Amino acid sequence: MIQGIVIGIDSHNVSSVLSIQDSLNELKDLARTSNIKIIKSFSQKQKHPVPGTYIGKGKIDEIILFIQENPIQCVLIDDDLTPAQSKSLETAFNTKVIDRTGLILDIFAQRAQTYEAKLQIELAQLHYLLPRLTRLWTHLSRLGGGIGTRGPGETQLEVDKRQLSTRVNHIKKKLEKIQKDRHLRRSKRHQTPLIKGAIVGYTNAGKSTLMNRLTKAAVLAEDKLFATLDPTSRKLKLKQSDQVILTDTVGFIQKLPTLLVKAFYSTLEEVTDADFLLHVIDVSHPCFEEFILTSNQIINDLKASDKPILYIFNKWDQVSAPNRIKKQIASFQPNICISAKCDTHLEGFEDAIADLLAPFKKTLTFFIPYKRMDIINLFHQFGHVESIDYNEDVTIKVTINEILAEKIVASLYK
Repeated sequence: MIQGIVIGIDSHNVSSVLSIQDSLNELKDLARTSNIKIIKSFSQKQKHPVPGTYIGKGKIDEIILFIQENPIQCVLIDDDLTPAQSKSLETAFNTKVIDRTGLILDIFAQRAQTYEAKLQIELAQLHYLLPRLTRLWTHLSRLGGGIGTRGPGETQLEVDKRQLSTRVNHIKKKLEKIQKDRHLRRSKRHQTPLIKGAIVGYTNAGKSTLMNRLTKAAVLAEDKLFATLDPTSRKLKLKQSDQVILTDTVGFIQKLPTLLVKAFYSTLEEVTDADFLLHVIDVSHPCFEEFILTSNQIINDLKASDKPILYIFNKWDQVSAPNRIKKQIASFQPNICISAKCDTHLEGFEDAIADLLAPFKKTLTFFIPYKRMDIINLFHQFGHVESIDYNEDVTIKVTINEILAEKIVASLYK
């Protein structure tokens, strides 16, 4: 296993909900997911990163001494580096330097399974690589150049940029076609009127474990960050013969790079398309409240915060002070406390979803033309018909979830 160190800046940045130590611990977990063993952490108190070197000269000298005395093969940085910062640190440490985005991209590249996910990752990697090409070819720039001449390093750099740009455009066209196909499949799914829920939350909160318990989906569930990248949808049968579609999504994380939000729009799109959200939280983690804030911010950025949300406080079996924790989570409503892994029966879970959707159950009246008796059949299948009269149109009074009713009646206007 590769040995490495992690470096971060303690800037008391209000945009980061985690302390520097918690943030570095999370970086260690990312490293473990990428099979890197971290043997030491370094941090420096600074308001802002040093423009050219990220950290100050004194801290660099301290780390150089440590690297000289230990077999360090890579250095992980807890923020995004500029190409100049990356070059300076690699020169100083004489070893590979990887920033947070580079590490997450590497993890995603290892774990992407579907064709679309692999294309999205390659696209993100190319966008990440393009501004760093100059650094990669610096060693050739001294071989030629000057007024009226062109060095081979510069020539090769231009060739590589052109090739990468061509590849980026090629991938974008493929992804556009895949997205059109996905929208077509989704529109066909909409013909079967089911309420859709998305399982969201911080990475490694137990979302895939919960999905497997509820739907027998066989989604990969590991004690590692970003174990699940590709969205998986399954039907879940609730009480009173109600059915919903649940989709497992990629885990959130603080400092989520913009590149990755775009790269995994296909899975995050399921969040915006869902009718309700199941927000899973690892309540046993000491930073669970910060994780909720990070996840809620991303949900808000996706313009999905207006959807009904059920807070699922998972891993309750690992909580040592349940009474104190219940007071902490009292403001997050509605909620339910479970252990997706250990509970023999997830009793109360279906009731919690039913309670979440209960405000949407209403008695409504519709006027349906005779040629659309298929809609009448759907009302019988998914609601409770209170009365039905056959006049110029079929007048039907039905008690049903209004979200579902909208989907059923929408077929009238297609």
